[in-house]
Amino acid sequence: MSSQTSSNVENLSPQVIRQVSKELAQLVSNPLEGIRQTSSNVENLSPQVIRQVSKELAQLVSNPLEGIRVCLNEEDVSDIQAVIDGPACTPYFGGCFRVKLILSKDFPLSPPKGFFITKIFHPNVSRNGEICVNTLKKDWKSDLGIKHILLTIKCLLIVPNPESALNSEAGKMLLEHYDDYCKRAQMMTEIHASKQMKDCFDADVSNAWCSQSSDSVRRLVENGTDNETSGGPILKRHANDKSVAKPMATSLTQKKSNIKDKKRTLKRL
Repeated sequence: MSSQTSSNVENLSPQVIRQVSKELAQLVSNPLEGIRQTSSNVENLSPQVIRQVSKELAQLVSNPLEGIRVCLNEEDVSDIQAVIDGPACTPYFGGCFRVKLILSKDFPLSPPKGFFITKIFHPNVSRNGEICVNTLKKDWKSDLGIKHILLTIKCLLIVPNPESALNSEAGKMLLEHYDDYCKRAQMMTEIHASKQMKDCFDADVSNAWCSQSSDSVRRLVENGTDNETSGGPILKRHANDKSVAKPMATSLTQKKSNIKDKKRTLKRL
């Protein structure tokens, strides 16, 4: 096994090695630290905050925002994820973008950290997914809730702010070569966030997770967790559903060549 590993490195071009090394360094510097803290965050939150957040999340599941689907984590209420549809008349239209909010131990006095899990080309999103928006920084107020944050992130897809860019390349391109910016952002959307290229099984599981039963939502509001389930019966049921896996394979096969062509085009940009 070790001999195969060394030969693989030798077969990689210096450019690829530098690119991979740079991306790994970026992933280690910020978001991974936040992800490591996720498991302990819920223990640091007060019962009152847990109930408050659980109630708001349950409301967002029962009455979803337009183009935003919140996913409940039954085991950790501080791990908040949602899928945002790319708004119309933007280069992100047609894409599904998964975002993650990580609550700090002194939430809501301090803002949560926001990340795009889905890769995106945007001035206010770093290459490792960190979101830069004033609502999560200097403009944060303790009475702002999860709903307000998700709406703000969606608005950021409509009106980027190149003046506070985390991705300097995207910010400069937006200001100086808007058409090129749109082409790059649209290409990234088609490759990484296209609805047609989404893993059908993953999408089905996500929908099942986001559409929890009323009893599960009620328990989450009352207790901050769903103690009756372990891993979620809906998720387990879909994990063994072969009818879901079959269309997934068909869809991926049909789109495989198109995605390869788009990736080659993106590398030349």
